[in-house]
Amino acid sequence: MTEVPVKVPYSRVLLKISGESFRGDGGPQTIDWGVVRRLANEVKQVREAGVEVVLVIGGGNIWRGREAEREGMERASADYAGMVATVINALALQGALESLGVMTRVMTAIAMQEVAEPFIRRRAIRHLEKGLVVICAAGTGNPYFTTDTAAVLRATEIGAQAIFKATNVDGVYDKDPHKFDDAVFHAALTYGQVLADDLKVMDATAIALSRDRGLPIIVFNISTPGNIVRALLGERIGTIVSGTGEQS
Repeated sequence: MTEVPVKVPYSRVLLKISGESFRGDGGPQTIDWGVVRRLANEVKQVREAGVEVVLVIGGGNIWRGREAEREGMERASADYAGMVATVINALALQGALESLGVMTRVMTAIAMQEVAEPFIRRRAIRHLEKGLVVICAAGTGNPYFTTDTAAVLRATEIGAQAIFKATNVDGVYDKDPHKFDDAVFHAALTYGQVLADDLKVMDATAIALSRDRGLPIIVFNISTPGNIVRALLGERIGTIVSGTGEQS
């Protein structure tokens, strides 16, 4: 088990997990259950440390709306299909968490009352106060908006102290480190730098909303076992995006 800091700096956080993270190493499986169980175990450790956790889940391992649009599907319909994909991932993670004894609620932005609750801000906060992990799916419930924007929106609504963006690289680089050996790593950035340099942290709407609310974004590598625990419990890993562009 990962050693955690003595003093946990956050009491409530939001963790954004992309759908691609559920795929693991990119094999033929849409969902790698070994990865899902690992993610669930790390979220459990964070919850047991006393941190309230909200998860926002993507669906890119199952559905890519822009690819469907290129094939001739109307964009709004393609985006709604993507929202359904996020619910599949959310239910998978819910099952893994509850098999570990962690109580959860899946809350969706589109009505799916047979499998999930509608997202209602005050109800979500109440779930957190009772010690449940809240898993948010279906984005904002609107086409043309990404799950990045949904993550910042939900973080704002539930009063999270920070947003954690899980990726497959160690943080933010000036270009794709998987393609370019000379990619430069940024340990800290301002919102303005991210927008001006078009760095691929989150989409511009999400960054602007984070800036307006003063919500720091910590970008880290979810592929490394233990990193969810390290990041959410305060160890400085990855890249922090904030108003000052300084590491805390």
